[in-house]
Amino acid sequence: MSEIIKTSHLTKTYQQQHAVDQLHLTVNQGDIYGFLGRNGAGKTTTIRMLLGLIKPTSGRIEIFGENFFKHQKDILRRIGSIVEVPGFYENLTAKENLSINAKIMGVHKRNALEEALEIVDLQHETKKLVGQYSLGMKQRLGIARALLHYPELLILDEPTNGLDPIGIKEMRNMIQTLARERNITIFVSSHILSEIEQLADHIGMIHEGKLLEEISFQQMKERNRKYLEFQVSNDHKAAMILEKHFGIVDYVVHLGGNIRIYSHVGQQGKINQALVEHGIEVFKIMINEDRLEDYFTKLVGGGAIG
Repeated sequence: MSEIIKTSHLTKTYQQQHAVDQLHLTVNQGDIYGFLGRNGAGKTTTIRMLLGLIKPTSGRIEIFGENFFKHQKDILRRIGSIVEVPGFYENLTAKENLSINAKIMGVHKRNALEEALEIVDLQHETKKLVGQYSLGMKQRLGIARALLHYPELLILDEPTNGLDPIGIKEMRNMIQTLARERNITIFVSSHILSEIEQLADHIGMIHEGKLLEEISFQQMKERNRKYLEFQVSNDHKAAMILEKHFGIVDYVVHLGGNIRIYSHVGQQGKINQALVEHGIEVFKIMINEDRLEDYFTKLVGGGAIG
């Protein structure tokens, strides 16, 4: 499988502070690559460097196997992108806006505008002015503009920002369709864990400018384990019982009297009985599985994303 994006030691420094620090990314052909990190982690700075909007302080970028700095103009012809909220002439229709962009981009293929609008399901909005569009419709029109020249790589910076749940689902379905049916490699950044979890084949996690890990979604699922979770009245005493009576050592005590047990799944009845017999109230028993949020939290050492 060929590498579409590859960075080495990619760094961007502002006034001696690293916005991006020694970044090593690899995005393979045909993948949906989820670039995950908190706001301010360095996602947009990375994307701006990949698109030539800002120059790196140091490091190397290869796209389509070519040195980006030597072949930037040719490479960018093969990339579509949305960075932040796409801007349009609000007193024009979608097709009129795309027509202007097609001329600027040198797109002359017949029916290119109609095809792009059909892909994003805006083909019937022929008379409505863009100023009357919802944010979700504007985001879809931004995708249409990015697809006008039939790119091989699509780079999207927080494409679901500000969208309602229906808009988020539509955007997710569209991205998956573009990857699967049109074989477009997609690099999408987000701070929304649940979206990346439902969308990406591979995930790169960035924190304070540093890449913490690159991992396939399948590998992440294999690493994450099922666990029993007990909410109890006395977690300290409960932990002692787990160790003494069941030999359980693979557990974690969380705030609020919650204990996660990563072994003995299926023995929750016996554990519950022992806890109750020793005078511990059990308020809740659940069987769960670590999700991307748990995995990310472990990597960054705690704290919420967002």
